Amino acid sequence: MKHTLIALSLALAPLPALANDATFEAVKVEAGEKLFAAECRRCHATDASHDSYGPPLENVIDRAAGSYPDYPYSTALSASGIVWTEAALRAWMEDNRGFMPGTKMRHVGITDTTVQNFILAYLRSVTTRDGKAVQD
Repeated sequence: MKHTLIALSLALAPLPALANDATFEAVKVEAGEKLFAAECRRCHATDASHDSYGPPLENVIDRAAGSYPDYPYSTALSASGIVWTEAALRAWMEDNRGFMPGTKMRHVGITDTTVQNFILAYLRSVTTRDGKAVQD
C-alpha cells in the first residue's frame, strides 16, 4: 500500500486546483496506470502482445468473464455468465474470491475506492468499443 500511495501522490502532484474534466480524467488515467503497474501488472498486461500470467486486460470492460481466447480460466469464472462492468470489476478488485468462489486468481484486496476509481479510469483508457487494440 505504501507504493500505491507514493504512485498516487506522484500522479496527482501536478494537478492544478481548477482542472477541467478532461485534465482530471487524464490525471486519473495516469494515476491508474501507475496503480495498475503496482497492483496488477505482475500478473496482467493491458496489451495482448505483452506476455502475462493472467489474461490480458485490454478491452476488459464489457467483456464476458472467462472469454479471452485460449486462456485456461477456472470453471467457476468461465461458467459465471458475468460481464466485466465497472461495478463487477470493482467487486472483483475488492474481494475476488468472495465475488467468485472457485476462481484460481489469488485474493486481490484493493478495498480503497479511490484506488479502484483510478485503476478503472486506466482500464477504460485501454478499452475500445469495437474490441480492437487501442492505438497510441
